[in-house]
Amino acid sequence: MSLKSIGARLLANRECSKIDGWAKNPRQAQDKTFQFLLKTLRETAFGKDHNAAQIHSYEDFKNAIKLNDYENLRPYVERVKAGESDVLWTGKPMYFCKTSGTTSGTKYIPMTQLGIEAQLRAARSSLLCYIRESGNSRFTNGKMIFLQGNPEMEKQNGIAVGRLSGIVAHHVPSYLQKNRMPSWETNCMDDWEKKIDAIVDETMHADMRLISGIPPWVQMYFERLIAKTGKKNILEIFPNFSVFAQGGVNYEPYRGVMEKLIGGKVDTIETYPASEGFIAYQDSQTEPGLLLNLDAGIFYEFVPADEFHSENPTRLQLSEVELGVNYAIVLNTSSGLWGYIIGDTVKFVSKTPYRIVVSGRIKHFISAFGEHVIAEEVEKAITQVAEQFGVMVQEFHVAPQVSPSQGLPYHEWFVESDDAMPNGFEFALDNAMQVQNSYYKDLITGSVLRPLKVTVLPRGSFNKYMDSIGKLGGQNKLPRLSNDRAIADKLV
Repeated sequence: MSLKSIGARLLANRECSKIDGWAKNPRQAQDKTFQFLLKTLRETAFGKDHNAAQIHSYEDFKNAIKLNDYENLRPYVERVKAGESDVLWTGKPMYFCKTSGTTSGTKYIPMTQLGIEAQLRAARSSLLCYIRESGNSRFTNGKMIFLQGNPEMEKQNGIAVGRLSGIVAHHVPSYLQKNRMPSWETNCMDDWEKKIDAIVDETMHADMRLISGIPPWVQMYFERLIAKTGKKNILEIFPNFSVFAQGGVNYEPYRGVMEKLIGGKVDTIETYPASEGFIAYQDSQTEPGLLLNLDAGIFYEFVPADEFHSENPTRLQLSEVELGVNYAIVLNTSSGLWGYIIGDTVKFVSKTPYRIVVSGRIKHFISAFGEHVIAEEVEKAITQVAEQFGVMVQEFHVAPQVSPSQGLPYHEWFVESDDAMPNGFEFALDNAMQVQNSYYKDLITGSVLRPLKVTVLPRGSFNKYMDSIGKLGGQNKLPRLSNDRAIADKLV
């Protein structure tokens, strides 16, 4: 065993004992974070506008700070962009994370020094938890690839502006720089198709041991590698490849395709980073869910998803949540976001420690007929039925067909696959959806809807769509669900 491997194991044991400390004392960890955030809030323009000096408890906080989306905070963000200090957080942020919004256009999410430190600490912790549990530190001796966005920055009144993955690229520890691929020049390429080809050329002969990225873009990388080398699978190209770090989308619908491309199973580490904060990461290969990150400078709140659109929804702190309930997650952060709705929904699968699964997006659902189908349900159904029929699904999207030319309305599934849909696939998928969603079942049995229809798309259809809207590659993700046909009508 190399010195680097030994050092990684020692570091894992030391750092994971700290993680155990806050994971076993969640209320204390959140109370400490709340008091720290509240103290700083009082010194900001936002805090003064919301009478933060009179906030002494969580109940006071809820009464003073309403739930906010980006549009609510935009006036304060614009003041920060203009060069003003002490607006949402003391001083000025170190970065703006630039993200694309569907309703707000480009968003500029502030990230302070504390914010970037928390991002890096969580990314490292996910790997260290894996090393401690599995004993596998061999990957530290080989190459690692991080498929990410362009790390080049622009400036806004002295504040660096970039994508989250590009910002993080500036903070890779020196001891990993020799292992890290691709090159800086390749990472700076904007054309994703050309960038993937360049990454393939750079890495195809390397001793690649850890690969990290969003599953659909890693899938593209794997397919290009196999085509370029003529090998049967990734393990023939990278025989020491043993760890796949992934996040951004539910991995289960991709698992079959990815294991086929890889040529077997490798350990996966799931992470849940966002521009607003690093929310959770997989700390165990045997326990379900992701460990909620209570070492991130974030005070979490949760709104029951079925109340989210009501006038006065319930707001809960961590100690008040229940297992199995769908919650919209709300963040208060050391980068100056307050009562901030990031749009994701989560469910708790454990409270000792607190572990979550991401169940969907508040805005990504189908309820054209009152069924309120969410991402978790369609992902479970397609994963189950694809496995049952031995069909490899590359990607999919579901939309309602409200006004068909004839017959009852239905849900249309756009499925990208090299396989023909076997007899019985649609029937089984519809039955699986009825099991997942009782409202959907009632609509089918009550003849309000007819059973779903599957439209098979040729390979590359979804990438072509993402390219057409300028979102091919990087951290961009295709919505699995839509309540209209804005995406669906562009796929056929």
